[in-house]
Amino acid sequence: MKPALVLSDLHLSATRPAAVEAFHAFARGPAKQASAVFLLGDLFDWWLGDDQLSDPLAASVAASIRSIADHGVPVFFARGNRDFLLGERFEQATGARLLPEQHVVALAGVPTLLLHGDELCTADVEYQRYRARIRTPRAARRLLALPYFIRRVIAWYLRRKSRDANALKPESIMDVSDDAVADAFRRHAVARMVHGHTHRPARHAHAVDGVTCERVVLADWHDRGHYLEIDETGMREREIAG
Repeated sequence: MKPALVLSDLHLSATRPAAVEAFHAFARGPAKQASAVFLLGDLFDWWLGDDQLSDPLAASVAASIRSIADHGVPVFFARGNRDFLLGERFEQATGARLLPEQHVVALAGVPTLLLHGDELCTADVEYQRYRARIRTPRAARRLLALPYFIRRVIAWYLRRKSRDANALKPESIMDVSDDAVADAFRRHAVARMVHGHTHRPARHAHAVDGVTCERVVLADWHDRGHYLEIDETGMREREIAG
């Protein structure tokens, strides 16, 4: 049986050419041998709206995703905190399908909750308030109505503000909350969860109402490409370079 491949936090941009090349290599090779590919947010370092597809880098990434889909491999993507403005035009260009914020899918027969993961960081109250404001349909419409160059300035400002604020926060605040994790396991009635966002790759065991649940945190693509391979024999972390 072909494996499902799950990845997150690529943060593709012109300033990270190695990560971009690693993604193209992923699309040419492992992705086309998969049963499905799940991109769990922050595919791009920042997405300013689907008119960004006119950018050469964005167009090349979209073309690579389209090549996976055209090969007969279903591709699914979730919005992350950096690319929550991904929309219908991106779906059409790539042949991929947008997932809801939290999505349960059977991977190798095991019901698995997939999500980006930033909503689990509930101890960071300031971020959650910002997230609640910026992720509404009304806020998205207002942002997308602005000229592209103004959205670029806003993105630069928000990125700098976030970097400065995070430097002052305790590490524990920017990680997931155990209570939020347990609530997600209960809500979806699953015993396995895969997410990204925190850039802290690991496997965690959680006791939820007497049941041992597994949480897998995906690696970011800071130094090289990383993805999780899941089939009936288990889960394996893989790496790829450009």
